[in-house]
Amino acid sequence: MADSLIDELPLAQRLAVAYAPASARPATLALLALDARLGQAVRQASEPVIGQMRLAWWRDQFGLDDHKREKSDLLMASLDVFAGEADSLTALVDGWELLLDEELDTAQIRAFASARAQAFLALKRVIGTQDDAEAILSAGQQWALADLVTGLSETAERRRVIDLWEKSHGGLNKLSRNMRPLAVLEGLAGRSLSRGGSPMLHGPGAALTAIRLGLFGR
Repeated sequence: MADSLIDELPLAQRLAVAYAPASARPATLALLALDARLGQAVRQASEPVIGQMRLAWWRDQFGLDDHKREKSDLLMASLDVFAGEADSLTALVDGWELLLDEELDTAQIRAFASARAQAFLALKRVIGTQDDAEAILSAGQQWALADLVTGLSETAERRRVIDLWEKSHGGLNKLSRNMRPLAVLEGLAGRSLSRGGSPMLHGPGAALTAIRLGLFGR
């Protein structure tokens, strides 16, 4: 049933999840679906207060004991696998809330990327991988920046995102088979940012990049 959440994912994330091992797929899909749902709440908000109200529902849910949460929502039910990680999920909500400000400065962009990257550390704990935490954070931040810049229209904000990436990236990180979806997203993100923030699946080379990373991780 949880596989129906795949339809909620943007195409790049949908492609990345396809390379998750069976044991890691439910948690990976649930995390990316949550991230997508939070992003949708922010992007579709006509006023900041509307976005804040939508995000507050998720924050309130994560503040409850697992068995008291609204399980009629398929995504919320799928997040049971993240038992004990309420703080990490709440931090992801807080990260998305930063985008409700009228203009993003470099500190906010960095905090937003960090919040999304930290969520992958929760995934690491849930699926029990031995991946280096710094590698996961680096990969997650790169993906978060690329995903952010493709949705920005303000030139100054786009420049801040790309400048931050240029100062921080150091090539692809070594990630395990269980974290292969993140490796795919990181590779697509680097390709996007090196092209000035083009869509992550723009051009025929994007699909080849995803397939290569999905199969071989490098």
